Amino acid sequence: MALNYKARRRWSLVILLIGLPAYIVVAVSVVNMIDRPPIWLELLIYIGLGIVWALPFKAVFKGVGQADPDAPQDDQD
Repeated sequence: MALNYKARRRWSLVILLIGLPAYIVVAVSVVNMIDRPPIWLELLIYIGLGIVWALPFKAVFKGVGQADPDAPQDDQD
């Protein structure tokens, strides 16, 4: 089921305002459970986790910053 533009905008806000902070808390908690790795490895883990969270939501975020393609065109020349 494809989401329309307004639904994608709403879901992207929910993901960014609620989902992302929750994901950050979970990611930091999981990394803190293991013994402190070397700083370079810890940096790689955080970079990987920073990329992985967005992959499932790629379709939701695609085109959200553009003008609404479903809006009626208002051509007044």
